[in-house]
Amino acid sequence: MKPVIAVVGPTASGKTRRAVELARALGTEIISADSRQVYRGMTLGTGKDLDEYGDVPYHLIDIADAGGKYNLHRFVRDYEAAERDMRGRGLQPLLCGGSGMYVETVLAGIRLPEVPENKELRESLSGKTLAELTDILASMKRLHNTTDVDTCARAIRAIEIETYYADNPEAARNSRRETATPRPSVIIGIDIDRDSRRQRISSRLDQRLRNGMVEEVRRLLDSGIPAEDLIYYGLEYKFVTEYLIGRRTYQDMRDGLEIAIHQFAKRQMTWFRGMERRGFKINWLAYDLPAEAFLAQALSLIGNN
Repeated sequence: MKPVIAVVGPTASGKTRRAVELARALGTEIISADSRQVYRGMTLGTGKDLDEYGDVPYHLIDIADAGGKYNLHRFVRDYEAAERDMRGRGLQPLLCGGSGMYVETVLAGIRLPEVPENKELRESLSGKTLAELTDILASMKRLHNTTDVDTCARAIRAIEIETYYADNPEAARNSRRETATPRPSVIIGIDIDRDSRRQRISSRLDQRLRNGMVEEVRRLLDSGIPAEDLIYYGLEYKFVTEYLIGRRTYQDMRDGLEIAIHQFAKRQMTWFRGMERRGFKINWLAYDLPAEAFLAQALSLIGNN
């Protein structure tokens, strides 16, 4: 079976354009690994850059309603469905995105089964505070993020899943990084120096503001999505929403958002460097390579695996 190809990099590195170039050369399709591009109506703020795809089909973009809370479990399920579909048509999966947790989870071979509802357990947990539920979950697993415990309902579901794993060790084995079987993969990282990255982030932010990013967020608010739900998504949606509801001036919004995106890009690179320490080989190619040179190097890497 051909390995999964992953094109990764920080925001504004040009990874979508590179993935599209590679997909065309291989005659394949792209599976997006972006935690916010799944939402419909959130286009400018998430940097979908749909025009860049041209005639290259893509998966896992615009598959969820804005205002909801997509999560890692859903991504793994949706990714596996997309990969099965592509392989069934003889296509090599090409994963592209900057959400390091999403990329690493699927490449590590982690599989998250459909866990049935446990009514008895739910009844025993009803009435407990979020803090109590968080303590229970923390006693069952290490908490890597806060999405499992941002509401009582989600915390109960997380406890329900961990209880299922305790009763089903094979499912638990496939769900754990330490015991899962990694997917064969070739990871291509888009390497961009800090100064160029910062310049591209700032330039892209101003372009998106000119293109109507504030109006996009206003439409989402006008559609009935609560401000706090948009703020939950962070970055563009947090800062622009706070501007629209009067918490920030326009200049404060723009400047604060620029700083936040720079910090976000740094965190992305920290994650990818962490992946390397955890055993993933990332083949870094310069962001400003001519298309022909990028394809030659990328295809050589893919052909050697």
